[in-house]
Amino acid sequence: MSENTTAANANTDKPLLSQRFRGYFPVVIDVETAGFNAKTDALLEIAATTLKLDENSGQFSLDETIHFNVDPFEGANLEPAALEFTGIDPTNPLRGAVDEKKAITEIFKLVRKKMKAAGCQRAIIVAHNAAFDLGFVNAVTERCLIKRSPFHPFVSFDTTTLSGLALGQTVLAKACAAAQIDFNNSEAHSALYDTEKTAELFCFIVNKWQQLGGWPLAAIAEEAELDSDSNSITSAN
Repeated sequence: MSENTTAANANTDKPLLSQRFRGYFPVVIDVETAGFNAKTDALLEIAATTLKLDENSGQFSLDETIHFNVDPFEGANLEPAALEFTGIDPTNPLRGAVDEKKAITEIFKLVRKKMKAAGCQRAIIVAHNAAFDLGFVNAVTERCLIKRSPFHPFVSFDTTTLSGLALGQTVLAKACAAAQIDFNNSEAHSALYDTEKTAELFCFIVNKWQQLGGWPLAAIAEEAELDSDSNSITSAN
């Protein structure tokens, strides 16, 4: 039995999701902020959507979403242009906002629970322009003195890049349109709405790749090995 076949058999006992991204558990994140600087500008909204993988079809779908309106941290910068763009009024008492430590702690709690159930070792952020969202998550984690984030500190899956490759579009609304995912521009720039639309887009792209034969890779590796063995026999003859 070849090493590739042995490795494939060893993985059969693991949850399928834990095998898909080298042990990473993908979580879709979106943040709405009061500027572009994660160190100085306020986090105003954050949402996270976990994903699930059907063991029979190998297809991803949305699982659970958690969302918080967030109070600016003490001394946070609030850029007027950013507030005008998002339409968020941080002083509105009807927002039901929580402090950022409460928000990030609850999100991390959900992520760890789902990650453990999926047999994954580390979570990875999926986002549209992922470096931006990851930067704010890292900054909040540092401000709140949380020792360890479940997320990889610098690796992420960027749906901007993925949709540019798969759909020829980089704007979230246009990429969703190309994937025939309903998108309401009047609801955009809400962390809750954008997170779930980004999650739908990510699932569409990953599922399409799987349908086209791009995964599972074990089957491709085994086929390549059989071709190699066949060529070796032919050469020997």
